Amino acid sequence: MVRPGSTEDRPLRVAVVGAGPAGVYAADVLMKSDLQVSIDLFERQPAPFGLIRYGVAPDHPRIKGIIKALHQVLSKPQVRLLGNVEYGVDLKLDDLRRHYDAVVFTTGAEKDRDLDIPGIDLPGSFGGADFVSWFDGHPEVPRDWPLDAESVAVVGAGNVALDVARMLSKTADELLVTEIADNVHAGLAQNPVREVHVFARRGPAQAKFTPLELRELDHSPNVEVLVDPEDIEYDEGSVQAIHSDNQTKLVVRELEKYAMRDAGTRPRRLHLHFFESPVAVLGASRVEGFRTERTELTGDGNVRGTGVFHDWPVQAVYRCVGYRSTELPGLPWDSRNHVVPHEAGRILGLDGEPLPGLYVNGWVKRGPVGLIGHTKGDAIETVGSLLADLEALPSAPEPSPEAVIELLEAKGVHYTTWQGWELLDLHERALGQAYGPVADAVRERVKVVDRQTMIDVSRAVAAVEAGEPGAKEQLDEVLERVEAETSAP
Repeated sequence: MVRPGSTEDRPLRVAVVGAGPAGVYAADVLMKSDLQVSIDLFERQPAPFGLIRYGVAPDHPRIKGIIKALHQVLSKPQVRLLGNVEYGVDLKLDDLRRHYDAVVFTTGAEKDRDLDIPGIDLPGSFGGADFVSWFDGHPEVPRDWPLDAESVAVVGAGNVALDVARMLSKTADELLVTEIADNVHAGLAQNPVREVHVFARRGPAQAKFTPLELRELDHSPNVEVLVDPEDIEYDEGSVQAIHSDNQTKLVVRELEKYAMRDAGTRPRRLHLHFFESPVAVLGASRVEGFRTERTELTGDGNVRGTGVFHDWPVQAVYRCVGYRSTELPGLPWDSRNHVVPHEAGRILGLDGEPLPGLYVNGWVKRGPVGLIGHTKGDAIETVGSLLADLEALPSAPEPSPEAVIELLEAKGVHYTTWQGWELLDLHERALGQAYGPVADAVRERVKVVDRQTMIDVSRAVAAVEAGEPGAKEQLDEVLERVEAETSAP
């Protein structure tokens, strides 16, 4: 097929940098167009799925189920996964321009936004995103986490704050039925926490929780969820928000239920506080407390300080005030909003004009707002711009699919593949089955955390290609098991 604007009879070559939902959705939209395409997805980690694997709490199997949909896209013949490849290190922008007609950057957001209050840098003060990476088994964070506080403050009114609070509150054994890594289970088993306090600056009607997340807090037999009835307060702006948005209505309904019931006897307590604005983290050499200022509604859903302060005796503070993306080498950057500047997904240069063949999608495009499903709409817009630009796209000088593989191998990059992910997936599932029954269930998997182990398992295919003795027989056996598992009803 000859693409518009070219005399070459070949598919459009597209590189997607990032194999999380934003990248996979972009590939999916591209494949559903009428254009013949060949897509390479580059992923910094040895395994795909990005946010779903490393940003969603392990006790969220419903959200983890999104992986099944992503799996269908990544298994298509038009798509090639190249994991353990870091943009800016293993491949530069010039490399991508040389081998691809278009590049879509979908690197997400996994760093914590700052909270500019005194004491925030004291030992015992943590970023929520860092803690999420730890309990999700991210290969680039330490294996141990300092869980030594009996009382903890969590700052934020979104789902990440609830994830952090829930994981701090639950007992380790409650999580054994999930894909939790062994080092995370061992760490949580030593957690002495008795109380977790979640602080929101505004009121219940302004909270960014989802109703499902709020309900799930109460599912633990070891955690009592508490809301002070005095925090259930609405002004005209709040009432308008409740009546105009069904999700807000469901959120306040759940919070009202917590506020109306009597405190139970579960051993750990999770407090949801509203109208408490963070002022300072207290302590001399480490966290010894957390100071808030009581706020009040101003009539339009906003709040102002009242001058009434309260000191909470906590030994750890987790800030969950939002994620931010990391600057991408060679690309323009909006340092205020931590995104790549764009127009409908077209990356804009310093002069405000689109850079030919360069696009952006997902959180690095629009910031870390909205649910995972919203990324589909982003992908439709970005890919729509790419398709509209076909006539003007620069043609890659070396578009052969083999050329980029030769480049990676010349650089000594131990890249992983989709077939390698299937081997790693099978390995993690086997680890779960070997663990034995847990609470009348079998562990679906035990997530592998060590990066080199992930690479070694994934690259069993490479051992065959290198002619290592016995590798072919071993690989055939593993692939037969993979096929049997994926084809089972």
